[in-house]
Amino acid sequence: MEKNANGTVQRPRVGVGIMIQNNEGKILLGLRQGSHGAGEWAFPGGHLEFGETVFETAKREVEEETGLLINEFELISVADEMRYIKTDQKHYLNLGVKAVYRGGEPRVMEPRKCKEWAWFDFNGLPSNIFEGTELTINNYKNGKIYMPPAELK
Repeated sequence: MEKNANGTVQRPRVGVGIMIQNNEGKILLGLRQGSHGAGEWAFPGGHLEFGETVFETAKREVEEETGLLINEFELISVADEMRYIKTDQKHYLNLGVKAVYRGGEPRVMEPRKCKEWAWFDFNGLPSNIFEGTELTINNYKNGKIYMPPAELK
């Protein structure tokens, strides 16, 4: 088992990313800053908290980060996010959730974590996409909940 600099066993964390599509079919992405994946575009999301369901996390994180209210959740992806192990010592099991958008404009509620929110067409996504978001989009487009890392290459 891998141990960190403190000698404790390193364990993956659980992250939840939420895909929100507007009425035009565009998806909401935020430009990350201040954490791993800084400078990359990502779905709103965050850590699954103890005692919280995946869908409760999705609702809470979207409201905290964007001010938007969402509902009608669907699990669309489970992914091994491992791109940041060497650079940031972070390994996540990423759960992708699709939620229904109810309107309103996203606001930057946590400016230390997100620089801006923007709507993107599936065919016009930026090249610098956060790994968990990229894996969720790939799984969604391929109609699969999970694809082992070896199949993604």
